Amino acid sequence: MVLDGIVSPVHSQPVHPPTAPVPVPPEVSGTAPWAGSPPLDNESAHFSPFVELGRQAWARLAQSIQQPLNQDDVDRLRGIGDHLSLDEVAQVYLPLSRLLNIYVENAARLRSATNDFLGESTRRTPFIIGVAGSVAVGKSTTARVLQEMLRRWSSTPRVELVTTDGFLYPNAELRRRGIMDRKGFPEAYDRRRLLRFVSEVKSGRPEVPAPVYSHLKYDIMPDEYHVVRRPDVLILEGLNVLQPARVREDGTAGLALSDFFDFSIFVDAKSSHIQQWYVDRFMRWRHGAFANPEAYFHRYSRLSDQEAVAQASDIWKRINGPNLRENIQPTRSRARLVMSKDDDHSVSRVLLRKV
Repeated sequence: MVLDGIVSPVHSQPVHPPTAPVPVPPEVSGTAPWAGSPPLDNESAHFSPFVELGRQAWARLAQSIQQPLNQDDVDRLRGIGDHLSLDEVAQVYLPLSRLLNIYVENAARLRSATNDFLGESTRRTPFIIGVAGSVAVGKSTTARVLQEMLRRWSSTPRVELVTTDGFLYPNAELRRRGIMDRKGFPEAYDRRRLLRFVSEVKSGRPEVPAPVYSHLKYDIMPDEYHVVRRPDVLILEGLNVLQPARVREDGTAGLALSDFFDFSIFVDAKSSHIQQWYVDRFMRWRHGAFANPEAYFHRYSRLSDQEAVAQASDIWKRINGPNLRENIQPTRSRARLVMSKDDDHSVSRVLLRKV
């Protein structure tokens, strides 16, 4: 079950920060073992393919870059219950936006050099960023902030954000398959349609429609689409965007969604913290989204505090918790970068893949 808040799109004029060189991220001694890996001894840690940066070390990478957002921007971008402040934007997302800008610019240079080598003149294709993580971990806020910040760089004024919620099967189909209570699990998505969408965007098709999901109706909106038109960057946000390719009956594997990604981010936290954030958000929704008589979950607005906590905890234990353990957490090590959060929702460290 996926219960996410709704935040209106942000429309603002680009204000390009200076493109002064940013220092190469320094390697930190005592790099922590990668999520899910066995503990490393000192020698193995020295040669780890990952670098771990604490918040202060990470924040120093953007000291020379102007902060492009103000408090109004932060208030609009923040999701329900998420921790997001101007300090968080400056210390965490500003360095990340610069790092992504470096990747985008280098991808463009590589394409240009390849065209010269081949004697071709193929146009630049969108740079695709995948953002993964659990329900209630704050990945939607991360995706919105990155969209807004990347728009401020002169090389990426057109940044689109699409969530994979739109590629869930309609409720009628989920009921037909007997998996309505597994909404958000990998099998609840029209994977073929999602792969086709990303493939067409990546190949440079002028217009590619993405289906729209309504959190109010808790279903796909028929005949409603978000049309993506050759963006500089596409951010694809969702629970399972880093799932590996499925293995066919003959033992071969098809395409994975991440095969089309140029960069990927996993928003991480302890499962106990995420569970508490989910319960806290559920409680807020009783007086927000659930209070709307047209809302699919309007019945929850009439619960007492004790009943609401029990209901949210039950949903977590039956659905969101197992999905996190079985499907989402195992994809963490596939990400290019992991943002690790503390219990107050603030990012405390960043793990960046070196190779």
